[in-house]
Amino acid sequence: MKTRRDFLKVAAASLATGSTLAQSVPAALHSADSEAAYFASLYDVDRTYINLENGYWGLMTIPTQQEYLSKIAFVNRYNSVFARGTMPGMPIAPMLEQGRVAVAKLINADPAEIALTRCGTESLQDLITGYTHLSPGDAVIFHDLDYDAMQDAMTFLKERRGVEVVTFVMPEPATTDAILAAYEDVLKRTPHAKLMLVTHLCHRTGLVTPVKEIVGLARRHGVDCIVDIAHSVAQMPIDVREMDLDFVGFSLHKWAAAPQGTGAMFIRKSRLSSIEPCNGNTEDSSMDVRSRVFSGTVSFAAMLTIPKAIEVHEQITVERKRARLQGLRNYWVERVRDLPGIEILTPDDPARYGATTSFRTRGMKSIEQANQMQQTLFTKYRVHTVARKGITRGAAVRVTPGLYSTHQDLDALVTALQHEHAMFA
Repeated sequence: MKTRRDFLKVAAASLATGSTLAQSVPAALHSADSEAAYFASLYDVDRTYINLENGYWGLMTIPTQQEYLSKIAFVNRYNSVFARGTMPGMPIAPMLEQGRVAVAKLINADPAEIALTRCGTESLQDLITGYTHLSPGDAVIFHDLDYDAMQDAMTFLKERRGVEVVTFVMPEPATTDAILAAYEDVLKRTPHAKLMLVTHLCHRTGLVTPVKEIVGLARRHGVDCIVDIAHSVAQMPIDVREMDLDFVGFSLHKWAAAPQGTGAMFIRKSRLSSIEPCNGNTEDSSMDVRSRVFSGTVSFAAMLTIPKAIEVHEQITVERKRARLQGLRNYWVERVRDLPGIEILTPDDPARYGATTSFRTRGMKSIEQANQMQQTLFTKYRVHTVARKGITRGAAVRVTPGLYSTHQDLDALVTALQHEHAMFA
């Protein structure tokens, strides 16, 4: 068992290594002999187990970890003298503003349209519960693959606003045409709908939906969309202007690889009045997007590290990250898809998947069975995945490689499934 001293040694080593990597990331993009070696060099990863559950949150790169540790030390040393904005030469507001500027650039927004939050859940729940254009008798819409906490927030609107909650089931197989047809159907049969939750990359299966087309379709029916990009931002390009989005919530501690406890919301300037200030927030002007969040005391060190995390992301490039992650996903999927009874829950269209893909084996329906498969993969093969419930057609096991994952890691998963695919047959 690692002691506190062991941890401090690792942290110190990371600082030393990160100092070099922080300067060499751009050069490495062009000189690395192998993608695997390059990405492995950016992370301090425990290899005792094979972690294929990178959808929970993302490892910080070593340069970002170095920045974060330095910010922890800084904030701890100067405490409220810094946090209250009284420290000479270190005004807190401009330093936090750098995070908003970086996030705005990440999604092609104006910094004035960005509020920093603690996570995607906070962002999206504040957007959903703060939406002002609902009256008794109106309807809100979501589907079975949307995130649990956001489903709960949408359902809460029934109690709070007296609206009808309408749900539908995402089709399997989920082709682009089938996805759009499902949305068209629910919108046509719910003419009193006013608000719809739209998830870009669904955390249960890994399905990537055609958000721009869905939002455009909803708008033609007079329905606003709150868009969840928590699992897609920074692993695939996001442009809120090109996608024509009004309300967006997301995490920064997933693929942007900022510290845990960082997220953001986007509200188009012209739509700010459609979201009320959070819980009566008067700390910020009602004309300021930041009044739509009321987080209390945040982790200043985490917030101050956001610019560095996004800087490293930009140096790697989102295109390179997406290619790497889709390549890793394809590597294991292609090797197990023909095993008897294996169901791959994302389509083959590259526009419809990213790093994450879930699978079922023959006979797997319940979350208890999915948990059993997850535990078997871990205890017998050292492969860490996660069971996912809430899918109408049956629970599944989610696989999400990280940028640092190797083909050898995925070979272990393939071997495991070759042996265990008939567990419930």
